[in-house]
Amino acid sequence: MLAFLIKRTANAIFVMLAVAFLAFVIFRFFGDPVEMMVNEQATQSDRAELRERLGLNDGFITQYIRFVVNAAQMDFGISYRNQQDVTVLIKDRFPATFELVLVATVISLVVGIPLGVVTAVHRNSALANVLQTGSIVGISLPSFVVGIMLILLFSVTLGWLPAFGRGETVDIGWWSTGLLTPSGRQALILPSISLSIFQITMVMRLVRAEMLETLRTDYVKFARARGVPRGRVHWRHALRNCLMPVITLTGMQIGNLIAFALVTETVFQWPGMGMLFIQAVTFVDIPVMAAYLMLVSLIFVVLNTVVDITYAWVDPRLRDDTARAGGAHG
Repeated sequence: MLAFLIKRTANAIFVMLAVAFLAFVIFRFFGDPVEMMVNEQATQSDRAELRERLGLNDGFITQYIRFVVNAAQMDFGISYRNQQDVTVLIKDRFPATFELVLVATVISLVVGIPLGVVTAVHRNSALANVLQTGSIVGISLPSFVVGIMLILLFSVTLGWLPAFGRGETVDIGWWSTGLLTPSGRQALILPSISLSIFQITMVMRLVRAEMLETLRTDYVKFARARGVPRGRVHWRHALRNCLMPVITLTGMQIGNLIAFALVTETVFQWPGMGMLFIQAVTFVDIPVMAAYLMLVSLIFVVLNTVVDITYAWVDPRLRDDTARAGGAHG
């Protein structure tokens, strides 16, 4: 197990170094930081002094190592557009994105798992066919189209929910949350539903496929033969054996939701990291773009590593295969 952990940790570090190199290349070669930071009245000597202070006259390798060391300390420099520390900007925006992703994930599980069970147990019913067709529509529709449709229906036509913004927030230390205020919870409903639609369809389809396999197993047939109620067989015994792939998918999709929440955040003007990234792209704010790339990649790498380690802990054959592969290469 120790060898497996060391290998997975080394792989994670290698991936982050590669991402750091890509972020550094963007940071270093797309636009001149000095020209973006100084005003038009700055003299040539002022520009030269700033270039020296930023270390832009150093060699490529030296600058890359400095970038990696600073990134490891969550230091990404100053935003060109806001003239603020990039880490502070991300810290201010991260709670909004995290709460949006968290609620969207909960919705996808609460809705997707029961729908998957229903479509598997009653696979030939009209309800199952309708849900299957709806899942195809849910996967096919882009999230921004879903968001616009939700705004038109619930905000413009019915006037039930706000169409943009985060509502009133409460500060708990450095964390700002809208879950503790009525307006904050209302503002969270539409964007979280919009973000969760694709995830709901994926969870539903996965649960359906796993349930169809589980319902064919001998222990399910034996439980039915013993007279165990069908509902208990389906919702307790069979479903329990379907949850591991769902948990794995959910863990890995959290990174995707954080990365691609920027579309939903743009539609609903949600003040999260996605909106910050869109603004950074618009104004060519390279430090913010590099920091966003590094942070999202770190989330992906950590989640994938945790999933791999969890699988190896649950199924020792995986780490044994890894050890044999390492021995073969040796």
